[in-house]
Amino acid sequence: MPLIKLGAHGGDGAFVEDPFFFVPDGKAFPEEKGVIVTLARFQGERETLFAHHAPVGVRLAANENPQVLKTDLPRLAAVVLEFPKFRDGRAFSWARMLRTRFHYSGEIRASGDFLPDQLAFMARTGFDAFEVRQDFTLEQFAQALREITTPYQPAADGRKTIRDLRAAR
Repeated sequence: MPLIKLGAHGGDGAFVEDPFFFVPDGKAFPEEKGVIVTLARFQGERETLFAHHAPVGVRLAANENPQVLKTDLPRLAAVVLEFPKFRDGRAFSWARMLRTRFHYSGEIRASGDFLPDQLAFMARTGFDAFEVRQDFTLEQFAQALREITTPYQPAADGRKTIRDLRAAR
């Protein structure tokens, strides 16, 4: 899948080469790239993975709370949060938790079934990398990020919500 990554200070994003290789459970690690593994594999092979001397990421299913990674977050280069269906919003909460409660500064990647309409809020909650469909363009991505001018919901980006702005009047 193509990968779009936001710049260091947001911006519209750009297609980038994926620095990671997803390694299914039971398969050998590649030498040339960082690896992303399932939570189960990470928990079973934590020290072996970190001894690999390449960046390590963990893929969490929607029902897997990132709190289980709390002590390992400083050593993780990426956390991939899955959207099994576009209407399953748990990954939004997980991304916000990673950024605000755990102060995770590594990559938070969205994977799975999400809609362009959700991209702006995804970026606000802490996602900075997005696995997108083959036919998805940077123009569509940039447009999706600009769709919300004044947010209703609080998020990890600290932007004032409509409620905050009304209360300040």
